Amino acid sequence: MWNIPGARPLASALALALALAAASSCGGDQTQVRDSDAESSNVKRGVKPEPDAEAAVIEVESAGVPYGRIVIELYPNVAPEHVERFKTLAREGFYNGTAFHRVERNVIQGGDPLSKDDDPSNDGSGGSDYPDLPAEFSDIPYDAGVVGAARTSDPNSANCQFFITLARTPQWDDKYTVFGRVVEGLTQARVISGAPTRPGTTNPDPKIVMRGVTLQPRANFK
Repeated sequence: MWNIPGARPLASALALALALAAASSCGGDQTQVRDSDAESSNVKRGVKPEPDAEAAVIEVESAGVPYGRIVIELYPNVAPEHVERFKTLAREGFYNGTAFHRVERNVIQGGDPLSKDDDPSNDGSGGSDYPDLPAEFSDIPYDAGVVGAARTSDPNSANCQFFITLARTPQWDDKYTVFGRVVEGLTQARVISGAPTRPGTTNPDPKIVMRGVTLQPRANFK
């Protein structure tokens, strides 16, 4: 499945606790991204993030019980193609009904359309009908609340899945595209990260679903 930096094979429980599964593109490749992935020389540096006029609002529930909402401000001046892709998919209702299919101590990951069904075995390996995106790396550090684009070991393979970091994870810096930050609901994200999972996996049981992902004025939120 598509994993963020720090991810290791599922057999390693310790590495799983430090990893975030990343977004998968089309084809069902289940490549694991590792800390040893080479850093790109094409990194946008010294750019101050400028929030988009619209923020993404994710309403989360599990077994019909609301988890609350997570609000993400988006940075088009840092990663214009990734922001546009995320907004396009949100407008189309692509994320509605998808799950946070991988939860760990320091990250949560979601956005895979394959997570809508009742078969968890392929969660993390799906993508949208749109082509994969070229990397838009920057030197924005992966602090708690940063939102990144999941990918395979190919830097230019991000498609639709995304992850939210819950702690400082410097091994991911400069290697995965940052396109936003949580400005409300980080507590909810941490609750999700501690959800019960299927034995031997990081897949929540019961499923944790994005009931809806909408775009709302950024000015509506602190």
